[in-house]
Amino acid sequence: MGKVYSAGYGEIMRTESFWDEKLHISTCGRLDYQEDKVHFPYEPTPYCVLERLAESGYIGKDDILLDYGCGKGRVPIFMSARTGCRSIGVEYDMALGACAEDNRSQGRMAAVSIERVDAEKYTLPPDVNRCYFFNPFGEQILRGVLDRICSSFYESPREILLFFYYPNEEHVAILMTRPELMFVDEIDCMDLFPGNNPRERILVFSL
Repeated sequence: MGKVYSAGYGEIMRTESFWDEKLHISTCGRLDYQEDKVHFPYEPTPYCVLERLAESGYIGKDDILLDYGCGKGRVPIFMSARTGCRSIGVEYDMALGACAEDNRSQGRMAAVSIERVDAEKYTLPPDVNRCYFFNPFGEQILRGVLDRICSSFYESPREILLFFYYPNEEHVAILMTRPELMFVDEIDCMDLFPGNNPRERILVFSL
């Protein structure tokens, strides 16, 4: 289910347009055409949330961030621009992946790469140490993706941090019961939007 905006919507959209123009990309708007029982609609993480993540100190120039379900590429492009990290966007939808690649090219982001592949089939590179999720898919795919992340960790031990924005109850239940994962932090984003929505947060887990 997507996010619901009410009062303050105009200001939120002005911020969205500002960053898209600044980065020379086009990522605004929501697309429902590819929604099904396992893949959720395209809806970009609000820039104000990404600013808070960038300011958290969890991602820096020595890190490599993987965005699962990158859509049009907003997260990898913005985070690389703001933190200096390298970023990879993974997107199963070919049309969205093409948009992400166009945005990467328009933004001249050499530190960003886009992989057009199903997340369940994507092998985590051994140097990736940060992973980002904004409810890109259902529970079955999430379990498979977590299995691949854990396999990569065991093959190449290193600290891996996982970031889950706007988590739903089903995903939280999966995360809290995975023995390999340790809850690290919660980045509160409730003050960024009206309504005091408890889902406005980023949960941080580590392996």
